[in-house]
Amino acid sequence: MNHLEALPPTADVVVVGGGVVGAATAFHTAGAGLSTVILEARGELAAATTAVATGGYRLQFDTAAEVAAMRESLELLERFAEVTGQTAFDPALRRRGYLWVTSREDVAAHQRELVDRQRQLGVDGVEVIAGEELRRRFPHLGAAALQARFRLGDGFLSPRQVTFGLAAGSGAGVLCNCRVTGLDVAGDRVRAVRTTRGGISAGAVVIACGPLSGALAGLAGVQLPVTAVRRHKLVCPDLPAVPAEAPMTIDEDTGAHWRPYLRGAAMLWNDPATPPSPPDAEISVDPTFAEAVLDPAQPTAVARLTPLLAAAWRSGAPRWVEVGHYTMTPDHLPLVGATAVDGLLVNTGYCGHGVMMSAGTGRRLAAAVTGGPDPDDPFDPGRPMRTLTGSRI
Repeated sequence: MNHLEALPPTADVVVVGGGVVGAATAFHTAGAGLSTVILEARGELAAATTAVATGGYRLQFDTAAEVAAMRESLELLERFAEVTGQTAFDPALRRRGYLWVTSREDVAAHQRELVDRQRQLGVDGVEVIAGEELRRRFPHLGAAALQARFRLGDGFLSPRQVTFGLAAGSGAGVLCNCRVTGLDVAGDRVRAVRTTRGGISAGAVVIACGPLSGALAGLAGVQLPVTAVRRHKLVCPDLPAVPAEAPMTIDEDTGAHWRPYLRGAAMLWNDPATPPSPPDAEISVDPTFAEAVLDPAQPTAVARLTPLLAAAWRSGAPRWVEVGHYTMTPDHLPLVGATAVDGLLVNTGYCGHGVMMSAGTGRRLAAAVTGGPDPDDPFDPGRPMRTLTGSRI
């Protein structure tokens, strides 16, 4: 990786943010022949939200825009070494599948409608599985499981390896421990970036710093429609009862989900009532989260549909909670492209899908730098938005 010792005086593109979205942005802008520098406030790349991501990828989306973006991302990830030109970092793609399970007849009907829609969008390999066949194929499920939708082609990846591989493959300069303190705007155009390690002139500046994107854009007078929402992950390693080959298993009735992780499981639940929180670098942990997803007596516990996880509640086995932010937009789609300030672009607002989607959407951002904004792009930051409710998985 091209680590810099000091801030260069100028660059064609300055990318603010060294998570997976920033690295994907730099990969595509550098690939377009633009000298690119990544600025990261922390001591290494992928040290904040990317580091605590679930590490899943899926083609099972329900809008044409998301399916197309995810398909492009997956094509890059499946040819990662070839496309990035490096072999030090492997995305570790594992096709284990995404299994969305329900115990309710109304949700089962919605699943069937959704699978029909996904097939119309060209998503192949999606199944609807019910009754005894469901429990035969996935014996970790309990008797409450009525039906599921499943796609084996979905699975898991390593967020940090993807980030490092994209950054290394880009050849972009990487400067860590470099916090942005201001943006110089003159004549309705961004001219330079001010940091704790000096200033750098830039032909274009891309804000790709997740939950901090709104605050940074505000320094240039741009208001982004983003909020930061806290999300947790409970890690319970070394649980022998957890099948290592199990898919991502999602209780579609509650949103609680889990995946095999560290010879045990990682468990998640995004409470739809969680209010936005300040996008600070340090995020407080909700002390009730572990109980909500692990105590079998709770309605949101993963054991509701996966009984074998109930034993982890009072086992005394090691466990810990990790916390990060979802960067949310009103319509739950990312912001990728130019802002009202000439030369200032954004790549943010992925609502929890940045790890899986940004390898592809970075190309759209690079196209906006070299060719100007595309008002027909569904991720255009200036698009009209309708407000959706509920949590994201």
